[in-house]
Amino acid sequence: NTVEMNSTEIGVIASGICYQYAKEALGDKASYLKLGMVNPLPVELIKDFASKVKVLYVVEELDDIIETHCRKNGIEVKGKELFTLQGEYFQSKVKQVILGEKDEWETLDTDIPVRPPVLCAGCPHRGVFYILKKLGVMVSGDIGCYTLGAAAPLSAIDTTVCMGASISGLHGFNKGRKGEYEGKSVAVIGDSTFMHSGITSLVDIAYNRSNSTVIVLDNSITGMTGHQNNPANGKNIYGDPASAVNLEALAHAIGINSVTVIDPGDLAQTEKVIKEELAKPEPSLIIARKPCALLKTVKHKPPFHIDSDKCKNCKSCMRIGCPALVAGDKCITIDNTLCVGCGLCEQLCKFDAIKE
Repeated sequence: NTVEMNSTEIGVIASGICYQYAKEALGDKASYLKLGMVNPLPVELIKDFASKVKVLYVVEELDDIIETHCRKNGIEVKGKELFTLQGEYFQSKVKQVILGEKDEWETLDTDIPVRPPVLCAGCPHRGVFYILKKLGVMVSGDIGCYTLGAAAPLSAIDTTVCMGASISGLHGFNKGRKGEYEGKSVAVIGDSTFMHSGITSLVDIAYNRSNSTVIVLDNSITGMTGHQNNPANGKNIYGDPASAVNLEALAHAIGINSVTVIDPGDLAQTEKVIKEELAKPEPSLIIARKPCALLKTVKHKPPFHIDSDKCKNCKSCMRIGCPALVAGDKCITIDNTLCVGCGLCEQLCKFDAIKE
């Protein structure tokens, strides 16, 4: 708990981000009691602070917890009769309520263009979804970066419910509808999500001998939420070395006999293996193993470039949805600031126009 005395005309009690809003909005025009510990409330400290200021405000978002306790202890404050119960506060709101001053906003004349979320340049998941879309299979999706495989132009994922539901959903499709989906459907799940809630569903597939193919997108990290480690990548929560779950051994241990590891950056191999596994009348697991392009340990290749004389502007390369590829009137170009040299676009060009 910290007391900052400035002008005694206005006193502000606040905690957390609301203290920062008040400090930026009011500056030296107010004194502040910043509460670092709100329970138990430092009643005597608040009474002492209140005795030194003319008007005392409580700035807190949502419910009036601090304000109510102050009043119960006989401390006169102003709060929710001026501020709102709903929504977030911000500097200009605090300034307007307490000082009666409005900020003059500078606004843009045009709206910011809508930009859909995309998989990063060099994302190891992109090749898998391109092949799945090409093969026209039903894809049961899961929660992670790879959920963006549902967005155009990949448009590969058909259903996403919750973490782990990709595998159990596929199991249900194939058991419930039998030949309608068997050999024509896959489940995709990230390594982190698989460790979190996918293993039990894979056990069900093995135990019930479901003719289902599961693809684990193993990028060695939890990409979507900030690169947290997981039990499969050999590091604990602190980044220290830890025993890593061997996904291949785990699959064999629960009864999955057909387990194949692929490089999702190799489109020909990816297509070949997926076709082979779909044709097998048994449970199968494909591990698409390639590290996340954003990992600091990943060494990227130099950017590719497009030979404008050879480019026919057929836009075949654009079907992978890489943000580094830019459509032009006469030919495609590559943004060197985004390209990490993964080479997927090169594999799609029939005219040898994309080179390292």
